[in-house]
Amino acid sequence: MKKTVVVVEDDQGLRDQLVQILDTAPDIKCVGAFVSGESALPEILKRQPDVVLMDIKLPGMSGIQCVAEIKKVIPTMQIIMVTIYEDSERIFRALKAGADGYLVKSSPPDQLLKAIRDAYQGGAPISSHIARKVVQHFHLLGPSRQEAENLSPRECQVLDLLAMGLIYKEIGGKLNIEPETVRSHVKNICQKMHVRSRVEAVAKHRTEAY
Repeated sequence: MKKTVVVVEDDQGLRDQLVQILDTAPDIKCVGAFVSGESALPEILKRQPDVVLMDIKLPGMSGIQCVAEIKKVIPTMQIIMVTIYEDSERIFRALKAGADGYLVKSSPPDQLLKAIRDAYQGGAPISSHIARKVVQHFHLLGPSRQEAENLSPRECQVLDLLAMGLIYKEIGGKLNIEPETVRSHVKNICQKMHVRSRVEAVAKHRTEAY
């Protein structure tokens, strides 16, 4: 079964290029390409693709705002920011909104396709210095043990394995459950910990060790 992808990019040349790259992959199918967050949002919620490639700087509604709106309705939607900006603060805000990964627009095609596959499988294609910023943010907030205590034993197991860097398929193999069941647990974890992505959940979880 092909992984379905939606592209949100206001630059026509780049949008067409991204679609062409996706079309070269036998296991990936582009099911929509949009010029703005306003046009993309209702279609993403309706089509529910496996992965969304989202530009940060869009006319009108920003990519960060669009991510936040999507995550309110579908917390488990996999969203990768694709941008020319390497400003860590901007990317940090995107991750806070619920983005699951970050890719520079100059990345080679094979890296783009790998990021989509990683996100689909429960990975987080993101640069290490951005990940550190998220962790540091939660260090400043301090641990929230009460939220962690709300997790079921199985959810705690899933979160621990996520923190070890395992993807959904690997977690499923260790716990003898289906990857989709892992995905469902991650959705519950995010809701209970009041976060919008597994990147945030793992970062928040790690603060409890301090």
